[in-house]
Amino acid sequence: MQEPLTPLRPDAFRTPYRDPVWDGPTDPVLVPDHLTGEWVLFYTQRRATAPGLSGVEWVHGTAIGTARSSDGGATWQYQGTVDGLVPPGAELPATLWAPDVVRIGDEWLMYLTVLGGVRKDWNGEAAIVQFASGDLVHWEYLGRIDLDSPRVIDAAVAPCGDGRYRLWYKDEARGSTTYSAVSDTPRDPSSWTLEGITIPGRPHEGPKVFRLEGTYWMIVDEWRGQAVYRSADATGTWVRQEHLDGLILTRPEHVDGRPVVGRHADVVPLDPTEDGRERALLAYFTHPHWGGEDIDTMAPDPKTRLSHLRGAVLEVRDGNLVCTEH
Repeated sequence: MQEPLTPLRPDAFRTPYRDPVWDGPTDPVLVPDHLTGEWVLFYTQRRATAPGLSGVEWVHGTAIGTARSSDGGATWQYQGTVDGLVPPGAELPATLWAPDVVRIGDEWLMYLTVLGGVRKDWNGEAAIVQFASGDLVHWEYLGRIDLDSPRVIDAAVAPCGDGRYRLWYKDEARGSTTYSAVSDTPRDPSSWTLEGITIPGRPHEGPKVFRLEGTYWMIVDEWRGQAVYRSADATGTWVRQEHLDGLILTRPEHVDGRPVVGRHADVVPLDPTEDGRERALLAYFTHPHWGGEDIDTMAPDPKTRLSHLRGAVLEVRDGNLVCTEH
């Protein structure tokens, strides 16, 4: 039996969400649970406060944290980590990153980055795997997606104007840019057909594709804000927005007078405004004690590893995707 869903609030995450275990939530994805009427948050649970770690061990060995909200995102209750997401045969302790959770048919599909073991550097193989769930709690492993690359991360899946589903992701073995694959049966990991590069040029990560006011939009994390692209049908041709150099979330916070950028984000529809304009919630993370530049230049102060989740409102104005930060 379904419960009425509490509408998502435009000011969700006005109080930033902090992970109560390691204080390092990143890569949020937000979905409605129509069985309970709640909103469910999934995120990469970085080990920001774990002692004795060197290099980038703190972003490895990560589980997927989850929290729930019964008040439209005003407050969140931590639910622990998600069980059953380590694929058979993965080197332990496994590293889990950046889930995307999409409702397709009568179930939820999760697309998840998996690395084997805990590393002090950015090497090692990374793959995207699939799971299915009927309740957002118990997950069935479906398999690994073959994307002809040893290092693929940050999956994003959405239906396109041609009636097919596409998977966009960061290929770190090919310039750290966005590539895509296409499928007519997205539940089947073997059904994805590689299409090639989608967003070339400057390295970036964390693609997210959504539709707003009749246009398909893609945002990607350039580590200096989110870059904005648009497409008529999301099938292949993406044009960068010219407004403000094509960037949003360039300074939602400040540290010591310097801007802190908004990182890897999710986009979820909101109820329209009173005059009928469409809008969406942009859920993202920041490092409140670090500007967010190259992670290899991060100061040794442990608090620079801390992160929290925030929200902003997206609208289309004069043909441009614009962001109103809390």
